[in-house]
Amino acid sequence: MGIFSRFSDIVQANINSMLDRAEDPEKMIRLMISEMEETLIEVRSSSARIIADKKAAQRRLDNMNDDSEEWERRAKLALSKDREDLARAALSEKQIIKDEIALIEKDLQNLEEHLTKLDVEISQLQSKLDDAKAKEKTLKMRQEATSARYKTKRQNERSDIEDAFTKFERFEKKLDKYESELEAMDLGKDKSGNLHQQFANLENDDKLTEEINRLKKEVNNNNI
Repeated sequence: MGIFSRFSDIVQANINSMLDRAEDPEKMIRLMISEMEETLIEVRSSSARIIADKKAAQRRLDNMNDDSEEWERRAKLALSKDREDLARAALSEKQIIKDEIALIEKDLQNLEEHLTKLDVEISQLQSKLDDAKAKEKTLKMRQEATSARYKTKRQNERSDIEDAFTKFERFEKKLDKYESELEAMDLGKDKSGNLHQQFANLENDDKLTEEINRLKKEVNNNNI
């Protein structure tokens, strides 16, 4: 692909559309910027060569104009000496130079038009490049902001998990405390004493039963 064909494609390209279709917009924008900068260097180098050609053509034109004036001066001199034949020869040389001057002037016009077009196109490309760099900066800022938000979110989630574990540990410690207090309350108690008390209660129940039966019997005898 030629430089100007590639340049035209870049100028006409829709950066936003290309970035929307790209799987990796950041990579795409870097490639676009690299391509634009490379093309801009080539176009400016081409412009420099055209400017050099224009200067060379202008010097040649100036020399040709000087030669044309010189042949006209010679023609006048020949006529003043009644040498019409020399005057004709001088004017013939002048005409050849004039034809060559016309060609150089046409080349200069074409070079000037080409430079004018390049100036407009370079301005367009520079504008595209500035736009692309601005978008690259925006993408970087968005990426940094997203990365910071993601990191903050992960830290918050990690903090929530740590809070949950901390609460659970506090709950376990409370349970341990209550269980320890209950066990402490049983310390020093005589378990065998409790057993004796239970049998004593049973014996008391038997005595109460015998007493109740005795009283019932007395009541029944009195009723007879």
